[in-house]
Amino acid sequence: MNLGDILTGSARVHPDTTALVWDEGGGRRTYRELNRRADALASALAGGLGVQPGDRVALMMYNGPTLLEAMFGVWKAGATVVPLNARFTPDEISYHVADSGAKVLIAGRDFAASLIAMRDRIAVGALVLEGGGDGALDLDAIAAEHAGRAAPPVEVADDDVAWIAYTSGTTGRPKGAMLTHGCLTFVAVSWLADLQRLEPEDVGLYAAPLTHGAGIMALAFTMKACTQVLLQPTGFDAARFLATIARERVTHTWLVPTQIKMVLDHPGLDGADLSSLQTIVYGGAPMHVEHLKEAIRRIGPVFVQLFGQTETPMTATYMRREDHIVDGPGSEHLASCGHVRSGMEVAILDAEDRRLGTDEVGEICVRGPAVMKGYWERPEASAETLRNGWLHTGDIGRIDEQGYLYIMDRSKDMLISGGLNVYPREIEEVLLRHPAVSEVAVIGVPNEQWGETAMAVVVRADGAAVTEAELKDFATEHLAPYKKPRAFEFVAALPKTTYGKIDKKALRAPHWAGRDRMV
Repeated sequence: MNLGDILTGSARVHPDTTALVWDEGGGRRTYRELNRRADALASALAGGLGVQPGDRVALMMYNGPTLLEAMFGVWKAGATVVPLNARFTPDEISYHVADSGAKVLIAGRDFAASLIAMRDRIAVGALVLEGGGDGALDLDAIAAEHAGRAAPPVEVADDDVAWIAYTSGTTGRPKGAMLTHGCLTFVAVSWLADLQRLEPEDVGLYAAPLTHGAGIMALAFTMKACTQVLLQPTGFDAARFLATIARERVTHTWLVPTQIKMVLDHPGLDGADLSSLQTIVYGGAPMHVEHLKEAIRRIGPVFVQLFGQTETPMTATYMRREDHIVDGPGSEHLASCGHVRSGMEVAILDAEDRRLGTDEVGEICVRGPAVMKGYWERPEASAETLRNGWLHTGDIGRIDEQGYLYIMDRSKDMLISGGLNVYPREIEEVLLRHPAVSEVAVIGVPNEQWGETAMAVVVRADGAAVTEAELKDFATEHLAPYKKPRAFEFVAALPKTTYGKIDKKALRAPHWAGRDRMV
């Protein structure tokens, strides 16, 4: 099915249900209104803008009603969405637009001035901005001109590309994962089967960018005609997040681990009204066990974990609320990322793509209907990543006898010290047990004797004065000698990528400048 039909169907059955809430509750739009506005944009794209089925349309907006209208409007026109991160630099914007071959770029008014200034670097047929501008078309005027018109009748196949999701680019230029209409329809349905059992009476909250993982969640919420609350316009504010849950009686949301940590650190958490909250789905980066235990104790038994990648959008494994056991039998599973998702297959393979046995360590590989079609115009990279019918994730892990998957680390993050594999995440989990450690990232740094050794970059907890010697002693109690960090660095904050993940590439770079290790 065309993903645009998801909105069409919900508007037909639940036309007067509130679809969107924004601007601190002051802005509201029904499913009928949302669908009509998406239809108008689809008509404009296929009409005056000459967008044909299969053409790419780039979207650059903060979370807001226009972004969802544009996403569904592009799909209704049979075109492909290319979401752009709101934090992209001009170089990154021009790269993504050029690489995808986008025919049109639609952007919010927050980006109008910067995009007009770099207009000659954006290789698109039409630049469409909220409010228009010098040489740019006015999105509001286009929508008004086509108001009341139905979306063009467009047929799409399950294998047609709906979304080009670019990797974060931590190991080179980002590649565009081609996610098809069939893939994303399956992802939405499996979200409802595994993660959040939604009904039209539910209220979902978007606290992460819809141009990334939260946009996938929007398909499931729209499919069930839920009310969708948009935090806007920029950044993540824990106080606003907590207040919005109470005001709108939010039942379901999705956060990345760094956002959960920000909520835990907020002084207003313990007095917040979270009584309506049923689930917080989390993923996108490692969630350390000590932080997870604290979150369960203070926020409640509402957490559902997912593991997946851009190339298999959040659909590989999951861990139910009921599996989030803090103490006693079963609590060991908190260190895992759950078990395989409905309709998918996960295996641990060796270097020759042979299946490994229980608790044997190898590469985590995935196959099933949620896997990407391939990388946009990257046939060699596609063949390498999808070889022998498996998506090779680049993550190193093991599966226990109960089927729970444990991620040891990213293959690029693993370090080899004196010929022995060292997994930074294992060291990080140990150091986070120390009460003076708020955040930590472990990286490999060069060592003449051992090749490389572990270094811990630490953010102290508020008011803590822990020393390097104290943390070395603590590590000695819990880690084998070859795993212990040889050095510690204390920083005010860890660098993050535009998607909220700890940027280990940035941490490693100064230590490996001029050397051979891929940072």
